[in-house]
Amino acid sequence: MSETIALIDFGAGNLHSVHNALMAAGAGTVSVTADPALVARADRIILPGVGAFGACRDALVAIDGMVAALDQRVRGEAIPFLGICVGMQMLADKGIEFGEHAGLGWIGGTVRAIEPSDDTIKIPHMGWNDVTPTEGHDLLESGEAYYLHGYHFDAANEADILAKTSHGGPLVSAVGRDNIVGVQFHPEKSQAYGLAFLGRFLEWKP
Repeated sequence: MSETIALIDFGAGNLHSVHNALMAAGAGTVSVTADPALVARADRIILPGVGAFGACRDALVAIDGMVAALDQRVRGEAIPFLGICVGMQMLADKGIEFGEHAGLGWIGGTVRAIEPSDDTIKIPHMGWNDVTPTEGHDLLESGEAYYLHGYHFDAANEADILAKTSHGGPLVSAVGRDNIVGVQFHPEKSQAYGLAFLGRFLEWKP
């Protein structure tokens, strides 16, 4: 019996591309869903996100029962979870973008504007860049992935940083703890590197 992967639809994610990439990576059943009941039964959960932190957070919270279902299934029952881009950023305690907004608070930290040390560095950070794992993790390998973001995850605990990249200074590329992983890069846009990463997530047993 194949696993069910819940790809959360809260109106602010690159759902079509993520769905296609998951299927190309070998996923069985991928349900694009805004139904908390389905999320509460899923074997793996993916939370994408594109846009401003506060708008994404508000859209997710606006789905009655969704945050509670995520909390129960991911933190209570410890199934594998992947956050992508703003979906990763929402794991933080808060985001400072067009005001201050509360995050899910699953991984300690604050999402802040990228402030490069060199004024010639362009923001947002857009295009291909390195993924450099900080230590061994089943999902993260060295390589290059596609990024598109103007804000970054300033982690409270260095141990929660799984990978870094550099764009006018070091930036967090991936965070995680136990069954929870979030990546700043877009695996669905990262060609062979991204498909290999998603393939590992589909097999991951934290």
